[in-house]
Amino acid sequence: MDWPNDWNKALAYLEENLEGDIDPKELGRLAGCSAYHFQRMFSYLAGVPLGEYIRRRRMTRAAADLQSGEKVLEVALRYGYESPTAFNRAFQAVHKVPPSQAKQAGVKLKAFPCIRFKFVLKGAEEMEYQIVKREAFRIVGFRTPLPMDVEKSFQVVPKFWAEIGPRQAELFPLMGGEPAGILGVSTCDERENYYYIAVASSAPAPEGMHEWTVPAATWAVFTGTGRLPEAMQELQKRIVSEYLPDSGYEWAKAPDIEVYLNRPGEESRFQVWLPVAKR
Repeated sequence: MDWPNDWNKALAYLEENLEGDIDPKELGRLAGCSAYHFQRMFSYLAGVPLGEYIRRRRMTRAAADLQSGEKVLEVALRYGYESPTAFNRAFQAVHKVPPSQAKQAGVKLKAFPCIRFKFVLKGAEEMEYQIVKREAFRIVGFRTPLPMDVEKSFQVVPKFWAEIGPRQAELFPLMGGEPAGILGVSTCDERENYYYIAVASSAPAPEGMHEWTVPAATWAVFTGTGRLPEAMQELQKRIVSEYLPDSGYEWAKAPDIEVYLNRPGEESRFQVWLPVAKR
């Protein structure tokens, strides 16, 4: 199975470039997916956002450099901080002490070792899924720009759902295809990325809405129930950590789709459409 090797190549690249720029596209290329999907998958698998992991690794290295006798300004510049103030703030966020104290005897610092991926398949709970091949289909609905930085997107998407919530009823008359339900669609286009709250439809886009064509692709479709958003997030984590590694598929460079089959509540019904391609 190549997944662990590919992901560990991406992490090796990250370690080699802690003192410079880390290109998310290169991380995705090495891991065999898009930059956006890499960030999402990393947060699910590692339990920490990619950006925070990079900050922790840099501050771990910075603490060792300071304890070896290097000057604060030199270390700050090495890890991309243009001023001692910004470096001081980042250092304290990780170590809870300012960098000037890192050289003192007996000071307590934190070390965050580099991650190495080793997939362990749990298999404790069954996962029902279907492999669905679909031709291109059109969606109509509301959209908002989606940052390629997943940490920022995790803030944008819930806010957008809160804003659009009262207007979801406007989408029901437009429904006219599969997947049926209210859709959450991340276009995952690195040139122009949007998040849609929409429906599959052949109807013209009303004023204030937008249309987009989801390209032909193959999806692994999983169905779940429970309280949102926690149940949806848990299912997505299980798909990435338990299903994908042993499935013979990888995350394809296509949109991923959330399908909400009924109104949110204790027993919300939903689907995750994960774009896949044979390895």
